[in-house]
Amino acid sequence: MIEFRNHEGYADPTAHAALTKVLRQNQFTYICSPYRDSPRVNVMRARQYCKFAVGKGRIPIAPHLYFPQFLLETNERGRVMSMNLELLWLCGEVWVFGEKITEGMAAEIAHAERLRKNIRYFTTKCEEVLG
Repeated sequence: MIEFRNHEGYADPTAHAALTKVLRQNQFTYICSPYRDSPRVNVMRARQYCKFAVGKGRIPIAPHLYFPQFLLETNERGRVMSMNLELLWLCGEVWVFGEKITEGMAAEIAHAERLRKNIRYFTTKCEEVLG
């Protein structure tokens, strides 16, 4: 549920309306791709996946581009994964990229399945893999 008031307690009808509209349209797409095995390469790829999603009219959510800015994967993996799954809950779809499913990706996919999210699979070249 989107709060009608901002963090200071003031009514914020514009932000409320915009976020409610986005959630109703399920435009948020969770980007599920490798990170830990090669962070530098995988961050570059995740940026490409996000750009691809934007080109398809989606709003990408890629926690592995955001959380490493202030959290260390090696020390705070449990916290990071917990926050990832909270963000996944907001998304209408999960897009899985790459040929290899890592341990973290498998946890995200399992969570998405429990939430009955639409899951789509793509290659590293953003070509959809149809079942």
